[in-house]
Order: sequence, then structure tokens, then C-alpha cells
Amino acid sequence: MTQNTSSEDSGLQESFLSHLYELRDRVIKAGVAILIVFVSLVYWAPDIFHLFAQPLLEALPAGGKMIVTDVTGSFFVPMKVTMLVAFIIALPIVMYQLWAFIAPGLYLHERKLIVPLVVSSYTLFIVGMAFAYFLVFPTVFKFMASYNAPLGAEMSTDIDNYLSFAMTTFLAFGITFEVPVVVVVLVRMGLVTLAKLKEIRSYVIVGAFIVAAVVTPPDILSQLLLAVPMVILYELGLLVARFYVPKPDGDEADHTSETAQT
Repeated sequence: MTQNTSSEDSGLQESFLSHLYELRDRVIKAGVAILIVFVSLVYWAPDIFHLFAQPLLEALPAGGKMIVTDVTGSFFVPMKVTMLVAFIIALPIVMYQLWAFIAPGLYLHERKLIVPLVVSSYTLFIVGMAFAYFLVFPTVFKFMASYNAPLGAEMSTDIDNYLSFAMTTFLAFGITFEVPVVVVVLVRMGLVTLAKLKEIRSYVIVGAFIVAAVVTPPDILSQLLLAVPMVILYELGLLVARFYVPKPDGDEADHTSETAQT
């Protein structure tokens, strides 16, 4: 009895360590992918930052400009922006490594969702960032510039503060545009029924406006620009999730098939 218990403990420990080693390898592969892209782009870091700051530069009044208040800001801020761009470009590899790590613990029908989920998640994240860059940034910056004019205040933004604002906004809109994917996954995994998600629609709408009020600048326009797409994307997720409602015997069949393969 003692030997059996010891053998089981040893097996669990080996299994745990093997998972840790695999996680380490996955993280290293994702990090190397990001580093390779970053090194490839670092030469153009100033140009990348200029493109990154373009929405604010175009909204500044005549004579307005961005400033540097930190001695090393003019070097490190463009490097941070370039690293952000490298991460976005390498994001499909990062997401694949994540899904590949958790795939062995999934059923066969769940594994088939990996590629569609990676592709759709990445696409929607990029669309969310593009929405923020091309629509939200110009709208918010022009509003702020026009609001400063009657006050007689000169609008000069530190590049580090702009980076923090832009990254927070990119992240907020990127995650927001993942709502359809989250809805589909919840329904497909059987964690929440489609009927229940439709039932809580009113709470989701209220939650969308609360989230928008927290993560966006304190003006009603930018809050609407986040909350309204969030609600629309939730409805889109409900529409798409209708095609992914799990069949009653799906799990059992997949489990039998996976057992047979094992």
C-alpha cells in the first residue's frame, strides 16, 4: 500500500514537472518570436513612434508639439512602442503556443477550435486597435484640443504620458473586440447556455457602459465609442454562437474517440 502511494506521488510529481518544462519551452518560443521581430524593427523605431503619435500630432493646434520631460524618454519611448508593435506582429505565435499548451487537456472537438479561435482572436484584437487608432484617437484628441482653446491652455503632451494613454486605450479596445470570441467559447464549452446569455443582455449593456466609463477619458463621446461597439459585438457573439451550441452526445462521442486513439 505504501509503495503504491509512493509510486502515485512520484508519477504526479513527474507529470507536474513535465508540464512546467513544457510551459517553459512554450514561453521561450513565444519570447524568441517577439525578440526576433523587435530586432528586425528596431532600426525604424523613430519612424514607428512618429506613426504611432500621428493622431495626436494632427490634433494639436498650430505651434503645439510633443515634449520630453525625462532625460532618456526620447530613446526608451520609441523602443517601447517598437516592442509593442513586435508583440502585435508575433501575437499569433504567442497565442498558438498558449493554445498548444492547453490542447492536450481538451476533447477532440475542442481542439478543432484552436485554429479558428487563434485567427479570430487575433483579427478582432487588431480590428479593435485599428478602431481606436483611426476613430477614437482623432475624435478624443480633437475634442480635448478644442476644449483647451477657450481656457487659453497650451496643449503639449509628454511622449511617455501619451504612450501610457495609447497603450491603455489599445488594450481596452483590443480586449473589447474579443467579446464575440468569449461568447462563442462559453457556449461551445457548455459553461453558459445561449438562452442564459440572452437573458442577461440588459446587465451586459449596463456593464459595458460602466467599463467604458472606467477605462476611457472622462468624456461621454469616448465612452460611447467603447460601450456601443461592446454591445454590438455581444449581439454578434450571440448570433454566431447559435452555430456552436454543443450537441447532447458530442462530449461522449469525442471522449470515446479520444480513448480509442489512446
